[in-house]
Amino acid sequence: MSFNIGLSGLYAANKQLDVTGNNIANVATTGFKSSRAEFADVYSATKLGSGSKTVGNGVRLANVSQQFGQGDVNNTGNVLDMGIQGQGFFVLSNNGSLSYTRAGTFKTDKEGFITNSEGTARLQGYGVDANGKIQNGILTDLRIDTSNLPPKPTDLISSTINLNSTADAIPKTATYKFDPANTATFTKQFTTPVYDAQGNQHSMDQYMVKTGANTWDVYTLIDGRNLDGNSPTDATTLAVPSTMTFGESGELLKVSTPMPSGAPRESSDLLLTGWIPGTVKDGVWSANGADGADTITLSLGKTTQFNADTARSIPTQNGYATGQITNLTIDGSGVLLANFSNNQTKPIGQLSLASFTNEQGLQPVGGTSWKETFASGIPGYDSPETGTLGSIVSNSLEESNVNLTNELVELIKAQSNYQANAKTISTQSTIMQTIIQMT
Repeated sequence: MSFNIGLSGLYAANKQLDVTGNNIANVATTGFKSSRAEFADVYSATKLGSGSKTVGNGVRLANVSQQFGQGDVNNTGNVLDMGIQGQGFFVLSNNGSLSYTRAGTFKTDKEGFITNSEGTARLQGYGVDANGKIQNGILTDLRIDTSNLPPKPTDLISSTINLNSTADAIPKTATYKFDPANTATFTKQFTTPVYDAQGNQHSMDQYMVKTGANTWDVYTLIDGRNLDGNSPTDATTLAVPSTMTFGESGELLKVSTPMPSGAPRESSDLLLTGWIPGTVKDGVWSANGADGADTITLSLGKTTQFNADTARSIPTQNGYATGQITNLTIDGSGVLLANFSNNQTKPIGQLSLASFTNEQGLQPVGGTSWKETFASGIPGYDSPETGTLGSIVSNSLEESNVNLTNELVELIKAQSNYQANAKTISTQSTIMQTIIQMT
């Protein structure tokens, strides 16, 4: 019996050495999780129990459990290197077969798909629609689209403007004629870049003319011309202003725009329709050609008339020219943001992380990856920083969580255990030799 007990001890010590050696071998493996050998004693028993004087039959390997503790996340400088700070696994798909990993060493293949370092599996996440909105709930292969960002015509401009209530009024006499080249015909000028549907940049100039105690005229020109494409100083095509009316407290009451027919249009916004050279018909400016924008809305609701310098905050407008992708950034929630040469930023996807009820039930399949099993439970997918899921750290990798000092101590313990069990066998052999000599 002692021979079997000693052999079981040698086997257990050998397995302990195997596990420890594997941990040490993978001390520099990205995303590696250390393992621990777990043992259980062995007793013979019958249906009526093992009895109170039963001697054990040795030891057996009960389990090799992986320790999913957090590893250090260190910077690498590669944007597609990603570490998870907290819980969760990256999701990889190899022709529909899903695996899970903590190793974020990703790259792109020739088609732009994000893959693991071997290029055998694609990173999974959520795609975006035409407007850049994340489509949560449907896993897809993440791909970095390097095509140009198409231009967008300007259709909204907003800013905060204050018009000086103490500025001198410019009387609208019979001889007055607005002339953008004559500063005596206007009080203040503001310029805003705007874009047409082909991505061409134009200059929109607004000329503010104080005409009374609480009234200001606004002349709007595109590239120095009226909205109908003609010169604002041409005797037959004089610029037509809109009129802003303010209350006694300096708040904007309305913006009134004359129409060729019918009553003036009154609103807190100024609408420019067909702003690329066109013709005026039925109160709207109709564009000539396909390069015109339907409408630009100039949001003037934040315009005030106080006793302060006439000034405008930096305007915002939503148009832009064609852009080429210049770089990629990934935020903590896993959103992939493409930055373009036209100063635009557009989401092109979002990483998905998987979580399991029982991580210990995952089956290691090599390549620092695991597979789902019945014991692990089915995975739950969601975006990073949702619930208990961790955050994504771009330009970084999670190192192995192996504690080398502890593993070296385990080596010493396993060696001692092996020697002690070998001694058990040699001692039993000596006893048997003694018995044989007695006979």
